[in-house]
Amino acid sequence: MLEIARRTKRMPPPQHVLWADLMEPARTGSRVWLELRPGEVRPRVLESSEPELVVWSTLWEDRPEDQIRLDLRPWRDETSLGFTLLSPEQIEDEVARRGLAYRINQLLYAELRYTYGQ
Repeated sequence: MLEIARRTKRMPPPQHVLWADLMEPARTGSRVWLELRPGEVRPRVLESSEPELVVWSTLWEDRPEDQIRLDLRPWRDETSLGFTLLSPEQIEDEVARRGLAYRINQLLYAELRYTYGQ
């Protein structure tokens, strides 16, 4: 698998809380954050190691082999959350690559973050 994009940011909850939320991205109830767009599919958890790793399957119907690796590390009273978008093939189109990274960034560092009151 080739690394297509990577980003790390701090998130407000402790590591174990964030890990649990990433394990159930399609959770229903009061803290729904995974709002899929046309052409997107709900990711499945392919691999995990509590509380530091979650690997998702793809978010995109037209990119079925992609994976999203989510690395969690404690950082003071918060969590450092990094994502790595992995694909079996290189994406030569820079605009397309940035668009995929932007979408993951938006889901994690905006939509999910907002459920923690930030």
